[in-house]
Amino acid sequence: MDTAATPTHCPYCALQCGMNVTPLPQGGVEVTERPDFPVNRGALCGKGRTAAEVLSPAVRLTSPLVRSGGRLVPASWEEALDRVAGALGSVRERHGADALGVFGGGGLTNEKAYALGKFARVVLGTSQIDYNGRFCMSSAAAAGTRAFGLDRGLPFPLEDVPRTGCVILVGSNLAETMPPSLRFFHELRENGGTLIVVDPRRTRTAEQADLHLAPRPGTDLALALGLLHLVVAEGRTDEEFIRERTVGWAEARAAAMGHWPEYVERITGVSVPQLREAVRLFCAPESAMVLTARGPEQQSKGTDTVGAWINLCLATGRAGRPLSGYGCLTGQGNGQGGREHGQKADQLPGYRKLDDPAARRHVAEVWGVDPDALPGPGRSAYELLDALGGDVRALLLMGSNPVVSAPRAGHVEERLRSLDFLAVCDVVRSETAELADVVLPVTQWAEETGTTTSLEGRVLLRRRAVAAPPDVRSDLEVLHALAARLGVEKGFPADPEEVFEELRRASAGGPADYSGITYRRLTEENGLFWPCPALPAPETVCPSRVGGHVHAEPQAHPEPPAHPGTPRLFLDRFATEDGRARFVAVAHRDGAEEPDAEYPLLLTTGRVVAQYQSGAQTRRVPELNAAAPGPFVELHPRLAARLGAAEGDPVAVVSRRGRAVAPARITSGIRPDTVFMPFHWPGEGRANTLTNPALDPVSRMPEFKSCAVRVEALGPGERDGRAAGPVSGG
Repeated sequence: MDTAATPTHCPYCALQCGMNVTPLPQGGVEVTERPDFPVNRGALCGKGRTAAEVLSPAVRLTSPLVRSGGRLVPASWEEALDRVAGALGSVRERHGADALGVFGGGGLTNEKAYALGKFARVVLGTSQIDYNGRFCMSSAAAAGTRAFGLDRGLPFPLEDVPRTGCVILVGSNLAETMPPSLRFFHELRENGGTLIVVDPRRTRTAEQADLHLAPRPGTDLALALGLLHLVVAEGRTDEEFIRERTVGWAEARAAAMGHWPEYVERITGVSVPQLREAVRLFCAPESAMVLTARGPEQQSKGTDTVGAWINLCLATGRAGRPLSGYGCLTGQGNGQGGREHGQKADQLPGYRKLDDPAARRHVAEVWGVDPDALPGPGRSAYELLDALGGDVRALLLMGSNPVVSAPRAGHVEERLRSLDFLAVCDVVRSETAELADVVLPVTQWAEETGTTTSLEGRVLLRRRAVAAPPDVRSDLEVLHALAARLGVEKGFPADPEEVFEELRRASAGGPADYSGITYRRLTEENGLFWPCPALPAPETVCPSRVGGHVHAEPQAHPEPPAHPGTPRLFLDRFATEDGRARFVAVAHRDGAEEPDAEYPLLLTTGRVVAQYQSGAQTRRVPELNAAAPGPFVELHPRLAARLGAAEGDPVAVVSRRGRAVAPARITSGIRPDTVFMPFHWPGEGRANTLTNPALDPVSRMPEFKSCAVRVEALGPGERDGRAAGPVSGG
């Protein structure tokens, strides 16, 4: 392998920071800054700087494993693949195609996501496929599609943030989840703009704000409606914009007017003066943005909550204009592209709907199959996991760790254990892989080439920089081999560029049109924003007449014209049939689980800067573990005093689904009625043992961000005798 530096991108969050990866002559890999990439301009967080440590054979899977005598033991690829194909075929024969499930991940490249969705529908014939990105930004996607006709995380580049007048950041702790992005918000304030942060905790991000609003978890919908009420009452609406570029305002306005400031104060705990100040800051400049993250989205009313924030943007003319708009801060590395190309239960490549006959015809033609042979929409992510061991008897899981990351995780773990067969493709031996019948070791970011789509909608090319261990294969090679064993010899190439070329054709004409994007262009142009359709080739000057119409034959041309991509959406029209944005009338409603006498507090969850998602990879990096060695429970001092808990004392958090134990961390930066736990760890400190799988009716997003709990201080005997394994409930 060449020892030259390879420009590529970080394997973690949706910023997809640019970095250089260099194999070292003495062994190992060096990650260095890459200042030419505009999103991070060379800056890297600790996770990015240490990403190469997970490439080490000492911490990752290096050969297939199969279950024998109750244990996972090394096996050859032939044996492992034969077992997987044999089990999938046997279950399908005995129970039907929909007894087979496929569960993907928001970290898979576009090529892998595309191939996985095609594999499920063409090779297995199952409708039962979804991915963990359903837990990421599905509510924002549903709300954005409903309002604008199109979902793309950010409809503008991050570089626009410092140039706007005000940003309301709702439910995002960027300082810990995406540290390199914080510079854009620093520059916003340096340029005279203002930052409003909405979060129940006074996070590192909230400390940077001009105004911090700390609502009770689960009340973001009421907060947005209260702000819109004040916008109307104070005469701050943009009537011309509403009249010319929107529909549905009368109904949305009437719904908002039922949320007067004092009522909203009682629901949220945010004072009326703070509400008025937020409206003043947001409406004073000519341009402004609202950016949401998991806080308002991971709720059983997340779609309506995001819709209320979109209504605020539309009513004030802060959408479809330069330096203004609503955007969602995608979490996972390819959370955006991962759902655009077919691994989501209801979608086909190009962000086409699976139940749209025209979409089915187009994709079926690319795939060379009968449109009627494609299965219909299947279960959403949690519903699929909940069906394991029942209707769904075998599961192929790729790039996810639901034993730690799924809501009601104890129950999900039980469902995984109840399967007839579980196959896991992963880089490391995750908690979910430990339950598998077959574990297939696959390549990771620096060992493979492929595209991802960042939170900006910027399609990027990750480049292979180092060789994988000799007995490790790519996910595309796995799907190629399994398809062949299951009777489909063609259509599943292992070469990522070949897969991408087919993806381009499948996406052509769809909402997420990648047909004008090539690997060459991504290399030369540092990424391209979708939609980026292929432009028609120049025509000859010698047309032919066919059927009374003049048809120009394509002229041979070495370089057909290239679409420049679309960094900024909606400036001329929205992506609806009439080009107008849709207001949606929404009203506050309680969360699925409110506090009561038995469970008097609310739990909210989130991330810490040194760990990522389920921690399966970052928990294997010593530097990151030293910074964040384990779970904790954040308590307000008044709550800690009532419990008699001191800093570092183990406390139990109990919900209707189970019990978790972790050390207390006492801070006045959290509401007294709220406790917080990070969700990166398994075992007795597993936060998702507690969380509620109540689903949003539109997005099918579980309510991770709010559930009723009680907190118990442990007695001396219980402190000394705590179990080391998971403490969960079904």
